[in-house]
Amino acid sequence: MNILRYMNNIIEIPGLVDLHVHFREPGFEYKETIETGARAAEAAGYTDVFTMPNLKPAPDALETLQVQLDAIHKTESNGCKVKVHPYGCITIGQKGEGELVDFKALAPYVAGFSDDGRGVQSEDLMEEAMRQCAAIDKPIVAHCEVNDLLHGGYIHDGEYARRHNHKGICSESEWRQIERDIMLAKRTGCQYHVCHISTKESVELIRQGKKEGVRVTCETGPHYLLLNDMDIKEEGRFKMNPPLRSKADQQALIEGIVDGTIDCIATDHAPHSAEEKARGLKDSAFGIVGIETAFPLMYTYFVKEGIITLDKLIDIMSLNARKIMRIEGKPEMKRFDISTEWSIDPSKFLSKGKATPFEGWKVVGKMVK
Repeated sequence: MNILRYMNNIIEIPGLVDLHVHFREPGFEYKETIETGARAAEAAGYTDVFTMPNLKPAPDALETLQVQLDAIHKTESNGCKVKVHPYGCITIGQKGEGELVDFKALAPYVAGFSDDGRGVQSEDLMEEAMRQCAAIDKPIVAHCEVNDLLHGGYIHDGEYARRHNHKGICSESEWRQIERDIMLAKRTGCQYHVCHISTKESVELIRQGKKEGVRVTCETGPHYLLLNDMDIKEEGRFKMNPPLRSKADQQALIEGIVDGTIDCIATDHAPHSAEEKARGLKDSAFGIVGIETAFPLMYTYFVKEGIITLDKLIDIMSLNARKIMRIEGKPEMKRFDISTEWSIDPSKFLSKGKATPFEGWKVVGKMVK
């Protein structure tokens, strides 16, 4: 894909794609709506975003999905050009257990299936979900988390938690389920995409799965690449799930980006109200916003620092996601100013959510008309 340059400081690149956003509609419109989220994405240079199903009602059947589809159609009718692709649930009620949805009925209307926010706890249930999704050629997009290993934790079970007497979430709660699911994907032939990986073990498991020919892809977020648990402050804007991990995990994720193990940068854009994020680490809601900061952060601290090339950044923020989700057609090109420095100021976000650990960071890279 050609990158066109203008006046030495403007680049034109394929529009960005985010495989993992929370636009909160229906059910939690006070946090975000389809339109506010899509407008924020549009201003940040995205052409396609994929919305997670932890909604009310959860999109576990055609009638509950239709509420979201109507909101997407309304946003498009209002002139927003970002294409919003919904995921359907894996389980009824998006509970991570119990009964599977009717995958075949939902398949024409969704990009894939996820219970994001919950891992599917039963191996037998996940295997059956994968078999059914393989039969209709739709991906499972998995939040991997073993409930029995959480123990009430809310940040990484590491040095910061020990120093400050916080309950930790162990790395095994993530990688143990990835290990299981890669085995199941190999057995069933299902297309399997892993959400927001955060641990060094996860990187290695996916690396080995790819070598063995498993149809596995994955994403991580800018915050896992640019921060670790020793960067945490006693504020809700540093709380997300999975949590910021150790320096060793951070380095393994960077290596996974460089060597191609990690396919995509996804933001896990998860807006909440100011009050929900003002309760400190223990009691604030999980989740930060990221759709308006992802490209400038990655360009400034990965491309300009020489960790990856601009071509690689385009791959992990646009082209790879297009391949994974089989987005057809030539992508719309977007222009970015890569010379003007600016400070990340949440008060200027178009998103309703303002909680970001990157407040005040200096970056370059902003979409221009």
